[in-house]
Amino acid sequence: MALGRKAAALQLNVGEVKGFDDFFSTLKATLEATFQSKTFHYLVNNAGIGIHVPFAETTEEQFDTLLNIQFKGVFFLTQKALALLEDGGAIVNVSTGLARFSLPGYAAYASMKGAIETLTRYLAKELGPRKIRVNAIAPGAIETDFGGGVVRDNQQVNAHIASQTALGRVGLPDDIGEVVAFLCSDASKWVTAQRLEASGGMFL
Repeated sequence: MALGRKAAALQLNVGEVKGFDDFFSTLKATLEATFQSKTFHYLVNNAGIGIHVPFAETTEEQFDTLLNIQFKGVFFLTQKALALLEDGGAIVNVSTGLARFSLPGYAAYASMKGAIETLTRYLAKELGPRKIRVNAIAPGAIETDFGGGVVRDNQQVNAHIASQTALGRVGLPDDIGEVVAFLCSDASKWVTAQRLEASGGMFL
């Protein structure tokens, strides 16, 4: 408020598609009541979880959990958001560096993100007539709560990743946030259907 900004937080389980209609009804009401608007400009598909398990041991339940959150949820949430997304806006889908390099234990997770990168190109093509830009950002390892905070809290893991990264450290949340902000700004007005890896040069 001190910066003259407004914000609203709405809860949603992106792994439960059946809850999307109620969510968008709430979102529509919130846009009108809080922001005096019927539309929004930018969608960032950032929700996700990490399940680290070898391919041979991945269960159908684990696979379906990842599928529902990482891909199915993104697909249908974006579909339903189109009615409220303003022409000339932007969509940013969050992928992963693991869609480029391969580490044991992430076969299912990375496969879903590979699907997100393909979906990004299709959305860019189909939403182009509305001047909506669609891009994917692919973070490397970032110091967050993701995966139980192992990258942030385990110094051995942190040091190993830093040693394999061209810029010599592990990523921080702001490293990703600023790239997302760029992709939602006029500075990227001629960028669409792209995968932009923000990993500091991890595993080159």
